[in-house]
Amino acid sequence: MQRAAESDQRQPRAAARTGRLGRVLVGAAVVPMMLLAVGCSSDSDSDSASGDDQPAGASAQPGETSEAPQVAQAAYAKLPDACEVFARKSLTSLVPKGVKSGKAINAPEADVTGDCRWTSLDDNGVKGSQYRWLSVSLHLLESDATNGPGEDRAHEAFEDKVTAAKATDGAKNVKTETATGLGDEATVVRYELKKKGDTFKQQTVVVRTENVVVTLDYNGAGLAGEKTPDAAALVKSAKSAAKEVVASVADANDPDGGKASASPSKSASKTPSKTPSKTPSKGATKASSSGGSGSDLSSGSDDDSDSSSSSGSSSSTRKKTSR
Repeated sequence: MQRAAESDQRQPRAAARTGRLGRVLVGAAVVPMMLLAVGCSSDSDSDSASGDDQPAGASAQPGETSEAPQVAQAAYAKLPDACEVFARKSLTSLVPKGVKSGKAINAPEADVTGDCRWTSLDDNGVKGSQYRWLSVSLHLLESDATNGPGEDRAHEAFEDKVTAAKATDGAKNVKTETATGLGDEATVVRYELKKKGDTFKQQTVVVRTENVVVTLDYNGAGLAGEKTPDAAALVKSAKSAAKEVVASVADANDPDGGKASASPSKSASKTPSKTPSKTPSKGATKASSSGGSGSDLSSGSDDDSDSSSSSGSSSSTRKKTSR
């Protein structure tokens, strides 16, 4: 009985010791885990404080914008008045009966675009008539952070205008040549156009000078039996005229206000008729409306052309009366 009682007393004590031992072991296991958690938390806080949470050299976050690239300023910032780019002597050679007929084709945009045209009809009565059309177009392209340097933009515009000239509707015998001594790059496109039975010799000279594109159209025709003008002479005159326009662009941007030298156009006067037509001049006045720029000769039928035609017809009438 006594042993049984002692045994019963020892069992609660053993159970108590076992419980205390288990709590000790559990506590010992918890300590390292707490230390590990504290260490990780400390490292994380340290990294965040030092800004190392984003790797060095990482790209900007979405939505952030960088500064636009800088583009060098273009060489030219101004355009001359398109109707003032030729000396009077040059106009007298190019459009003998239309020196004062300069007229803007479109409303100019200051220092961006500008154009002008002149027409001339030299009515020689029974000998026929010589018709001339001259037009010049200016286009300035500035440097742009989005589209690039002005010179590069002008080069693209230059190529577009050459392509357009070669694709003129109705053009026959199209020929293209590179012109030297004109700006930074230049091309001459020449062809023939038929209008109401008359042959018009067309010359289009496209020039890029720095960041400005010059397009010069010059055509001529012999009307009412007059001889068709010599194409080579017209090309020579067109090149000389284009050179004068390039010089005018440079002058407009010269801070000293200097005047660049430019040779006046030569060989632009009408080619005399070697074999005058015996047929009286008919419809010369109407034919004056058949000339024009490279792409639309009908645009030559303006007030200047009509006035020139009227004066020429009156002259021929007086001649007949005197006879």
